[in-house]
Amino acid sequence: MNETIRILVADDHAIVREGLRWLIATEPGMELVGEAADGVEAVARAREVQPDIILMDLVMPRKDGIEAIGEIKQAFPDARILVLTSFAEDDKVFPAIKAGASGYLLKDTAPQDLLRAIRDVYQGLPTMHPTIARRVMQELQRPSDLPPTAEPLTEREADVLKLVARGLANDEIAKTLFISERTARTHVSNILRKLHLANRTQAALYALREGLVNLGNTPEK
Repeated sequence: MNETIRILVADDHAIVREGLRWLIATEPGMELVGEAADGVEAVARAREVQPDIILMDLVMPRKDGIEAIGEIKQAFPDARILVLTSFAEDDKVFPAIKAGASGYLLKDTAPQDLLRAIRDVYQGLPTMHPTIARRVMQELQRPSDLPPTAEPLTEREADVLKLVARGLANDEIAKTLFISERTARTHVSNILRKLHLANRTQAALYALREGLVNLGNTPEK
């Protein structure tokens, strides 16, 4: 990867920020461009530096991470936010995903797994800690209460959605379906708009929950 991934860290614990600062500094192709000690600072710094990836804690003073995620996504819909927190409870996981988080990791994640997750989210791929993935799978087993979309997906959009759920990036979708990457990107945007979803992670969950794909077809991370 030739591009440098510009990262903003938002966490109220100085020792966590220092650890992430050190980790990012040792990794080629990554650069720390800002830090925030609470949710208010996170939103302000995101507007200021417009990073490629935001590592977001959830429990912070003045404004929590979930509210900060929502404000950042409202201002920058394409923002890629990777939650890095100590909390695995449903009342944190699902609101964070609904707010627009692209991934959800716990702070016991190994450093190399975190670096890999940063690269995955940068490429538009959803990523989750195994504990979180299990909670999501439990949620998927519940009956769906999603209202039908007023504008149904086309057959090609349904094909794209299945590939999104398998974790494929736009260029991989394009190669699989023999279309241009621009066309693949347009299909993904249309899917998110029609289904009222915030990001690819939500699209993948939707596809799993609606039975469009099964867990055996999703690649392991």
